[in-house]
Amino acid sequence: MARPKKCRRICRLPEITEFSPGGEAKEDRGEVVISLDEYEALRLIDFEGLDQQHSALRMNVARTTVQLIYESARKKVACALVEGKNLSIRGGQYKLCAENKGGCKGRCCRFEKE
Repeated sequence: MARPKKCRRICRLPEITEFSPGGEAKEDRGEVVISLDEYEALRLIDFEGLDQQHSALRMNVARTTVQLIYESARKKVACALVEGKNLSIRGGQYKLCAENKGGCKGRCCRFEKE
């Protein structure tokens, strides 16, 4: 029996969840879907500039897990860019960092940035 996946902690939900080439959603292009935990790994590593160890602490998972999530997300984003496919962000096993609906937006995770 497989071990159940641990929920990944994310600090915020993305404001925009659909991207398409030329700004027009076209059904015939196909779609690439990245999960919210993949989005969070990209946000922490590429946007905030954290290393994998600090990203793992923020997401409440092992560093090797963040590495796998990050690699998967980068491949999917590259596929969408190179092949001109629509990109959607949805799904995954996650829980928001704070109890409110919008997440902590990084406020309660600042101690881990230092």
